Amino acid sequence: MQFCHIPVLLKPTIDNLNIRPNKIYVDCTIGGAGHSEKILESNKTCKLVGIDQDDDAIEASTARLERFGKRVTIVKSNFKDIKQVLSDLKIQKVDGILADLGVSSHQIDTANRGFSFRFDAPLDMRMDRSRKLTAKEVVNTYSEEKLKKIIKDFGEEKFAGSIAKKIVKVRKQTPIETTKQLEEIILSSVPRYRGNDGSSNVQRTFQAIRIEVNGELEILEDFIKDAVECLNENGRLAIITFHSLEDRIVKHTFLDLATGCTCPSDFPVCVCGRKPQVKIITKHPIIADEEELKQNRRSSSSKLRVIEKI
Repeated sequence: MQFCHIPVLLKPTIDNLNIRPNKIYVDCTIGGAGHSEKILESNKTCKLVGIDQDDDAIEASTARLERFGKRVTIVKSNFKDIKQVLSDLKIQKVDGILADLGVSSHQIDTANRGFSFRFDAPLDMRMDRSRKLTAKEVVNTYSEEKLKKIIKDFGEEKFAGSIAKKIVKVRKQTPIETTKQLEEIILSSVPRYRGNDGSSNVQRTFQAIRIEVNGELEILEDFIKDAVECLNENGRLAIITFHSLEDRIVKHTFLDLATGCTCPSDFPVCVCGRKPQVKIITKHPIIADEEELKQNRRSSSSKLRVIEKI
């Protein structure tokens, strides 16, 4: 299957990265290289480092960006390891970093990846298929209490308790191995009423399990802080999120990095010595406009936040 992914918020992302001549930019989640291609087209002398943990993405982006030659370096890695990736490439600082945290259309639409309940497929959900932990292992080995916590915290699902209880009950009889099995369990665990056919409960539960499998949230705050360290002065970090949990972490971490002195207001002088590391470029998150929403329904939940290193 061809790697197809429509980049969300493409124009505002490129505009806010402030692409400049002879500078280096990093796309930490290169995917199908839609954003990366536009970065390279925006300036004929800038260079780009692309990072992704998905082998399909590495293959697709390498092919798509081949025409840019030595201006591009693509590395298989997790975006949390940005400092190590740049160190290995002998790059001290860069001038812009992008992270698109969404699951790609390719990953969703490739049945055997197990990301979507639209297909009957093995429970997998790994972005990096060399990782050992799969959705199947989570569903079949985690305790009821742990499943409940994951579904509640990562999926913000109010029926997490009944879903976890039903999963444990079913797996005692037979292993839960496919997306359709899991979907049926979730649907049978939640009440149906007008306006709710259960699909949202399934979506939230799948999201929660996917986040657990890939450790998506636990690395985000540290990644942001590491990324800022990797930026030159006036370099920018742009992050696109797709659900409230991610956006909350990004928002609060950006605010923390932009905060200076925290001494009580009645102190005559600052004794904490804290200085802001960044300034916030997007006072409010940028969202998709009506035209983009018509062309790409998956952009409906996307939010772009940008900071600039001081």
